[in-house]
Amino acid sequence: MTDQYVLDAGRQMLIIALKLSLPVLLFGLVAGVLVSLFQAVTQIQEFTLTFVPKLLAVVLALALFGSWMLSSLVTYFHQTLTHMPPVLH
Repeated sequence: MTDQYVLDAGRQMLIIALKLSLPVLLFGLVAGVLVSLFQAVTQIQEFTLTFVPKLLAVVLALALFGSWMLSSLVTYFHQTLTHMPPVLH
C-alpha cells in the first residue's frame, strides 16, 4: 500500500461524506431559515417551533435521498474493499 493510495482513499472518503451529508444539511438549513423568517414576521419566539420543521425536513430529505445515499455508500465500500490489498497472516 503506497502513500498515494492512502491519500486517494482519504480524499474519496471525505468526498463521499460530503455528498451524503449535503442533502440532509441543505433541507435542514432551508427549513431553519424559513422558520426564522416566520418567527421574525410574526414575532413568535417559541423554541419548539424551530425543532419540529427541521426534524420533518431532515426526515423528508432522508426519505427522498435515502436510496441514493445507501447505493453511494455501498458502491464506495465495494470499491474500497476490492482495491484493498489482501492481508496475509
